[in-house]
Amino acid sequence: MSMRFTAKARRGMVALTLATGLAVGVAGCGGGGDEDKKPEASASASKGGDSGPSTQEGQSDTPLAELKGPNGLLLQITSAARDSGGFVTVSGDLKNDGDKILTIPAQLSGNETEIIRNGRSFGGATLVDSKGKKRYYVLRDTDGRPLTTTGVSTIKGGETIPVFMQFPAPPAGTSEVSFQLPMFAPADITISG
Repeated sequence: MSMRFTAKARRGMVALTLATGLAVGVAGCGGGGDEDKKPEASASASKGGDSGPSTQEGQSDTPLAELKGPNGLLLQITSAARDSGGFVTVSGDLKNDGDKILTIPAQLSGNETEIIRNGRSFGGATLVDSKGKKRYYVLRDTDGRPLTTTGVSTIKGGETIPVFMQFPAPPAGTSEVSFQLPMFAPADITISG
């Protein structure tokens, strides 16, 4: 007995397989942990960043950087880890230092049509290797969806949300890069691994 699938059924199975694979991949990249390990003060106004609470190598209680954004938004980068697959995953915490609900600026998604079409994300983030004179953009899946935290449109006063962004890895000898996110001050970070 042979099985015949319509083109529509095959696309559905491919989409289901892709969605399952992405869910497993994102679960492995995101992580869950103690969200209360956030310092309140910044060592430098130009340094900053948020990373998702995870137990990735290179993560510590002290953030790698803190980036100040608009309306009291603060991004604390907690890790920037080089993965064996040739990626760098930057993780952190996005915090609303104010007491009112804030709408996450659409500019954080960047200005590329393909990324914007897939909804709110942190797709506008980049890593800049000044010595190698290269800029690394957030990776995308085969459907053009950015490999970042997505769907965050508001953040309550005092709330902290774990976030991540995945980039192509700079050459193995490069560990110092500048993390940039639209509307936030840039910050120099060190890639571990």
